[in-house]
Amino acid sequence: MYPEDLKYTKDHEWIRTDGDTLRVGVTDFAQEALGDIVFVTLPEVGSDVTAGSTCGEIESTKSVSDVYAPVTGTVVARNESLDTAPELINSDPYGDGWMLEIRPADDAGSEGLLDAAAYRAGLDQP
Repeated sequence: MYPEDLKYTKDHEWIRTDGDTLRVGVTDFAQEALGDIVFVTLPEVGSDVTAGSTCGEIESTKSVSDVYAPVTGTVVARNESLDTAPELINSDPYGDGWMLEIRPADDAGSEGLLDAAAYRAGLDQP
């Protein structure tokens, strides 16, 4: 349920290192809690994001939730498929439902990022 090769934030984002960029999405726990996702707002390519700051929103049938940048850097890609098919986050949160790719700033560390075991422990789930 929580892939071991990813890093996680306490705010329920996942991070996959891909060369010099980081692919970001929301966890299965988050998409399940949100319910049916109907709209996603993401920053434009070239936007700078700051670790811990809001960088987008996910609207579901239940609520609107912020998406937080896991690291400081520049958005180098956004999942354009989510513009017309936001439900991809529900059906494939670790695959086709990815949200952003960020090129971390030179001084962007990975403090605060959790491994799968620590993330699961924070959820108090097996």
